[in-house]
Amino acid sequence: MYSKFPKEQHDVFIAKLKDYFYSERSEEIGDLAAENMAAFIAKEIGPLFYNQGVKDAKGMLDQKMMNLEEDIASLVRPLPRNGR
Repeated sequence: MYSKFPKEQHDVFIAKLKDYFYSERSEEIGDLAAENMAAFIAKEIGPLFYNQGVKDAKGMLDQKMMNLEEDIASLVRPLPRNGR
């Protein structure tokens, strides 16, 4: 599943890539190189982060469901003995 980021977020990502190359590698890259790097990250690396996010969300949901089951179980009232 691939979703396109809004232009504002895309522009921030491109700017951050350019800043990274300049500050960490002392290289200036242009918009085209940054766009190509962004496309590579989105295609090749992005799914790793996405899949981990899905796993994290599932773990959180599993925990919430366990808590909900415990909360519901605590609402069960005992039946009276001998029909009273």
